[in-house]
Amino acid sequence: MRTKPHALGPEKSLLSSMLQDPAEYIDKANEEKLSKEYFYLPAHATLFEFLEKLNADGTEIELVSLAQRLNDNGLLDKVGGLAALTDLYSYAPSAGHFMHHLQLVKDKYVLRSIIDQATEAITQAYEQPGEVATLLDTVEANMLAIRDGAETSKAPTIKESVEAVIEQFQALLAGEKGAEGIPTGYELLDQMSKGLKPGEMFVIAARPSMGKTSFMMNIVEHVCLDQGKPTMVFSCEMSAFQLVQRLLFARAKFATSQLSRGYQPDKSDLMRIKRATAEVGSAKLFIDDTPGITINELRAKARRKKRDEDIQLIAIDYLQLMKSKTRQAENSREREIAEISAGIKGLAKELEIPIVILAQLNRGPEGRTGSSLGVPRMSDLRESGSIEQDADMVGLLFRKAYYADNEEEKAELEGKAELVLAKNRNGETGHVPLTFVAELMRFESGPPARDDE
Repeated sequence: MRTKPHALGPEKSLLSSMLQDPAEYIDKANEEKLSKEYFYLPAHATLFEFLEKLNADGTEIELVSLAQRLNDNGLLDKVGGLAALTDLYSYAPSAGHFMHHLQLVKDKYVLRSIIDQATEAITQAYEQPGEVATLLDTVEANMLAIRDGAETSKAPTIKESVEAVIEQFQALLAGEKGAEGIPTGYELLDQMSKGLKPGEMFVIAARPSMGKTSFMMNIVEHVCLDQGKPTMVFSCEMSAFQLVQRLLFARAKFATSQLSRGYQPDKSDLMRIKRATAEVGSAKLFIDDTPGITINELRAKARRKKRDEDIQLIAIDYLQLMKSKTRQAENSREREIAEISAGIKGLAKELEIPIVILAQLNRGPEGRTGSSLGVPRMSDLRESGSIEQDADMVGLLFRKAYYADNEEEKAELEGKAELVLAKNRNGETGHVPLTFVAELMRFESGPPARDDE
């Protein structure tokens, strides 16, 4: 067996600095998230833990009383005895290299952690686990946890926290969009939701052919192109080519259906298409069109994109087309959907970004009569009530014209759409009127303008 990486000299130097100036260097070690696990030598880990406790209790730390307290607690021999304690006290005459030595100790701990996790992964792989995808996801999560643990994140001071609160308050007073979350581009929806907030899951649900993919891509367009925020789209139904085609021509406000009728684009059309091409082509938009992607695959890809590109939003089309490979999911579709829904919510919290995910509704809206025909309810979410439970917001999208009995009624309702914000964990619920421009596959804020207006 090879000896694991360690740095005994820097470990001794850290402890020596803490013994010489406890108030300064024990606190600094805590700020840098140093813990007993970072020490390779058990005696050093034991001493550090004891010093932390004394410092937290406000007990004065000096060599003679420290030796006595260690002895009273049966720990003096565990730290090497009085001779080792005396040696540590005088080991580093200058604490000027404290931060440098602390980083060396941390680096060696990270290397040992990698070795431990890799060894554990090898052991599990040899034991032939039944759920390879789950093991792969666990291994990746453990490795990312090592990275997260190695990066020190400073806790904000009370002054910094107060300044952040006042800054947001002033932004709200000034009516700035996105003061709390990422704006969707739909003014009333943003007022009700206060934007798409980190860690939240926004479910947009509808029956087929209601335009939920278009609505999702309209939000993606606003976030990625108008606000310049890196965005990732997982499309289980449409190809990347189809999504980009929709996005580009909707951005250019050019209906490609005109071409089949012999229309030739004029100069202004071509200029808009050219401008949209440049905007979409330079956007930090990442599309993964893997069909039937598993929740484990999606998590792995999202983590890497967050690390490499700092994505600020994830959009998924759509939940019921995803898969889960666990044994429990194999025997129950409801359990599978529940695992996927919980996985998406967990990913949003882990990456600290909002996730917009589409979902299919059951046939409930078609079974209603009168003015309720086609109007969706949250109970119409297909296959699992866990979607409703996990979501921070649920929007139900519908267009009444789809259920019109005759051409006259259809013409009257044409373009009218509505998003019912049925659940909003941190705000109000209600109806968001929209206009659906069918030829552009685009939703716009507010109801359609009437001809007599």
